[in-house]
Amino acid sequence: MQKTTVKPFSAKITFGLEIGYTKKSINRLDIIDAIQEYQNRLICDKNVVLSASISDCDIVLSGQVEPHLTIRFINYPKFLLEETVLKEEIEKMVKLLMRNFDQNRIVIEYLDETVMFENSDSIDPRINRII
Repeated sequence: MQKTTVKPFSAKITFGLEIGYTKKSINRLDIIDAIQEYQNRLICDKNVVLSASISDCDIVLSGQVEPHLTIRFINYPKFLLEETVLKEEIEKMVKLLMRNFDQNRIVIEYLDETVMFENSDSIDPRINRII
């Protein structure tokens, strides 16, 4: 048995399952299909393997309770990549998913930084804010 260790890398995206702030649902399988299509293009075009773990969760903030997917990435030792390549491809995929599924904002949590992509500063009207 062979043991392989690598420097830790982790990225976590929480992806909303509603189109914009409309309460119209997005089918999780459509997101999975889009991710797999992106993965297949990466493998064919760049020989880059980007494995993802996907689970269901809810984001809760004041009056908002919205179903989400948590999408996690590691630097899988079998297909080891440079961290800059991982981050670049994850961020490209996030931008594509944002466009395809009408998401206003997505945050990526890395071990060393948190990155937010945002199309506008509007927020979900279900979030009750005291001003």
